[in-house]
Amino acid sequence: MSIDPNAGQLPDEHRLAHLPRLVSRYYSERPDVSDPAQQVAFGTSGHRGSSLKTSFNEWHILATTQAICDYRRDQDITGPLFIGMDTHALSEPAFVSALEVLAANGVDTRIDAGCEETNGEPGYTPTPALSNAILNHNRDRTSDLADGIVITPSHNPPVDGGFKYNPTNGGPADTGITKWIQERANALLAAGLEGVKRVSYAQALAAPTTQRFDFIDSYISGLDRVIDMAAIRDSGRTFGVDPLGGAGVHYWTRIAERYQLPLEVISTTVDPTFRFMRLDWDGRIRMDCSSPHAMAGLIENKDRFDVSFACDTDHDRHGIVARSTGLLNPNHYLAVAIEYLFTHRPQWGEGAAIGKTLVSSSMIDRVAKGIGRTVVEVPVGFKWFVDGLMDGSLGFGGEESAGASFLTFDGQPWSTDKDGIILGLLAAEMTAVTGKDPGERYQALTERFGAPVYARVDAPADRDQKARLGKLSPEQVTASELAGHPITRKLTEAPGNGAAIGGLKVETDAGWFAARPSGTEDVYKIYAESFEGEDHLKRIQEEAKALVDGVLKG
Repeated sequence: MSIDPNAGQLPDEHRLAHLPRLVSRYYSERPDVSDPAQQVAFGTSGHRGSSLKTSFNEWHILATTQAICDYRRDQDITGPLFIGMDTHALSEPAFVSALEVLAANGVDTRIDAGCEETNGEPGYTPTPALSNAILNHNRDRTSDLADGIVITPSHNPPVDGGFKYNPTNGGPADTGITKWIQERANALLAAGLEGVKRVSYAQALAAPTTQRFDFIDSYISGLDRVIDMAAIRDSGRTFGVDPLGGAGVHYWTRIAERYQLPLEVISTTVDPTFRFMRLDWDGRIRMDCSSPHAMAGLIENKDRFDVSFACDTDHDRHGIVARSTGLLNPNHYLAVAIEYLFTHRPQWGEGAAIGKTLVSSSMIDRVAKGIGRTVVEVPVGFKWFVDGLMDGSLGFGGEESAGASFLTFDGQPWSTDKDGIILGLLAAEMTAVTGKDPGERYQALTERFGAPVYARVDAPADRDQKARLGKLSPEQVTASELAGHPITRKLTEAPGNGAAIGGLKVETDAGWFAARPSGTEDVYKIYAESFEGEDHLKRIQEEAKALVDGVLKG
């Protein structure tokens, strides 16, 4: 992966997103339903695209929202639907389109109440705040359950839009649900939107089924159930947060004020061009709070705070900057968070396990063994943690791409979607309680369990090859060693739940690799980790590519 020479720098103003063009194309273009690239396609995080590519526009949102209304009727979901949006330029047009359809279908809908900064207009809603609202409504209920829609393309570039559905468990929809919605939405597109019910936006706002909901207060008022706010308040430390212009931008000042935290909100700017962001590795603007390039500004100011942190645009991912080490690799922070939580949450049951995706660091397994907890290893995707967080069998669920959530102090679900807000505040809590920042705590873990190196690379693969990779069996891997060590496991199903991983994972005692086909590009991804250093990691990567290529050639 070559690094753009401008990575880490502020963008050239002439290359910023042209917002009038972006929004105009949202309303003016019509998708060609015969082109797969212009159909509704739900991936692991909903439908994403851009109006500039006719892959995210008014027709897509009208059809998808109607499909969700139809799904709710099919499943007899009769409670309120919570809907929120982030700060991407296409999010507000999509919010308008969705509300027009929801109101026309008579769906009891909860929209953001607005605040002073938005002049009373519906504001921005982080993914975890919406998940938390769904869980709060549904607690102790067996009927009239709530669900939700989050309008966000996550950390994607400014020209992108995203639209995802969270069912009554508050988490990401599983593939059975997304397939149903996707197929119905594409049928509506093919029918020229015949079957889509719609009223004007003014009528939708005035409809008795549309009610204002204070997402900010609902979420913030419960934070002391999941984070030790008193410890942060009384720590004598200094903390900083950069919302990166995202959906939590109006949350952080209120969090600091309500709990009297020594927390500086570095920026409250909202600008859909995201011109304040440093360029990511490929020279594009991307609100990736785990990227050292996108996070260059916060890293440069690391010495101003004991710990600082940021979240991506919908605030479901976290980036942690420690004074001692700078930006933590997401895998490193997951290990630190797990070790701290399971030794500082005495009310969690003895059986509460640790959820990790199979491409997350094996440091987590070593930490888990050290604290006497079980690891539940699942395929990629946060949806696999939802049931465990709901019933308390998982105390923590986290994935390698800097997304995680965990239980309240008394072992109740807080958010069944990823929550970057509580992961940032947890970094402040552990620093306040232990006197060591997350970077120092990770160094201590490496002294006990070794210091792994981890990387992901992409390799070319056509559609047929990707399909073959997704259907591999362990028996097709005939090698007995990987990078000089005996192979201990060959996996095509996740050990934690037996679900297909859509690829292959090969493990040794000193390292591992996992290969998975990309869902959006003609490549497959190789994740690899070594506990014996960079040279050994490169050897794992080379042998992994040769092994997989050999299998793909038949």
